[in-house]
Amino acid sequence: MSGTTEAPTHPGRVAEVVGALRQAHPGLEVCPTGTATRAFRFDTGTAPSSEQPSGTIGPAVAFPASAAEVQTIVRVASEHNVSIVPRGAGTGLSGGASASLDQLVVSTERLNRIVEVSPLDGVAVVEPGVINAALNAHLEPLGLFYAPDPASWEISTIGGNIATNAGGLRCAGYGVTRESVLRLDVVLADGSLVSVGHRSVKGVNGLDLTSLFVGSEGVLGIVVRATVRLRPVPVARRTISAFFPSTLDGLDGLDSITLSPVQPTVVEFFDEPSLTAIDAFSRTALRGRGASLVLVELDGYGIDEQTADLSAALTAAGAVVTAETDKDGHALWELRRHGRGQTEPQWFVGEDIAVPKSRLRDVYSRFAELEERFDVRVSAVSHAGDGNLHPAITKPIGDADPDDRPASLDEAATELVRIALAVGGTVTGEHGIGTVKREWAALELSPRHLAAQRALKDALDPAGLFNPGKAI
Repeated sequence: MSGTTEAPTHPGRVAEVVGALRQAHPGLEVCPTGTATRAFRFDTGTAPSSEQPSGTIGPAVAFPASAAEVQTIVRVASEHNVSIVPRGAGTGLSGGASASLDQLVVSTERLNRIVEVSPLDGVAVVEPGVINAALNAHLEPLGLFYAPDPASWEISTIGGNIATNAGGLRCAGYGVTRESVLRLDVVLADGSLVSVGHRSVKGVNGLDLTSLFVGSEGVLGIVVRATVRLRPVPVARRTISAFFPSTLDGLDGLDSITLSPVQPTVVEFFDEPSLTAIDAFSRTALRGRGASLVLVELDGYGIDEQTADLSAALTAAGAVVTAETDKDGHALWELRRHGRGQTEPQWFVGEDIAVPKSRLRDVYSRFAELEERFDVRVSAVSHAGDGNLHPAITKPIGDADPDDRPASLDEAATELVRIALAVGGTVTGEHGIGTVKREWAALELSPRHLAAQRALKDALDPAGLFNPGKAI
């Protein structure tokens, strides 16, 4: 790694930054290092499993309420050689918003205005702290919606979704966050404010810097405003469930969807262990309906014709197919988002690999081998419409010391990453690299590829001010 991608650390300088910001900008809230900010040390993916002691210290945190205040914070931090960790709601799963005590966290939670909604242009202009669900609640009376819907959509921010190029369930029909972002206003490491992209849907003047910032995990700059694409609320939505007699039968059944004339909005796949786990945690009876589940959402005009064609294709593939009522469909989607959890103490590794969707079966078929080799349990729920798996690798703790985590869990996870890469996949589909997956990223990217990414980082942030040690 080049010497300019990670800033040197100076714990004493954080207090100087806090003091300088308070003196020059008394209206800007800045919390110093202390117990009140201990939650800002971690994101969801890196938070300790047990509650932190009351005396745990957290990093200094600034709460800007305008782009100008973000610019000021960046300039002052740069003058004192203190690195910055941009943070949305902290719902990330890869350590992208974790911070040390010698860094300054810049929270975007007060940059939460919906600046403009233009139904005629089909866009909204929002600040990064706007919650995904809040934007859609605002748009609903206008007959519009914002398509990206990560599992954390009820609590995650648009800025955080942009940082990781978040996906979610609707990717099969509407794509990931990048497909919904037209323009970004970004504060760079020298404190300048630049706009990249276009308000218009078309625009090819210059390099596509918008796509460069989407998914960059805060290592290139701080997004302070985004122009995003909106869609009309569909005239109809319908949930189709297709239960199969085995996991592999269900995976084979996915091909019938791809080969049908229907383009679903959502295609989710649950293997047998996942259905069993949902039933145990949520007290449901999904496993009684089959050993694997393909859950589909259709939308738009011709919903009855879509339902008939897709049901016929899935039935021919061996499924028991049901066009669910609105109530039952809603319940199934709630189980998809919130139905899983631990019913016994266990060690856990969650993954976010993605493969060409035609190779999903190849990955699932290796789970038994991993279980036998590493003495772990492996299951996965997938965004099958775009090949994004969320495997869970677990091992019961039993009478063991919970802190004595077996190395076999991480070894199994690494082997599963290698399996995904071998079939043309990637180490992360939507959660990002953060701190957790940097070693896995190196398995996928060549040294020259990594060098090119670091050169881009150095060009925009030569002192390594933003989120050092993350993503690349």
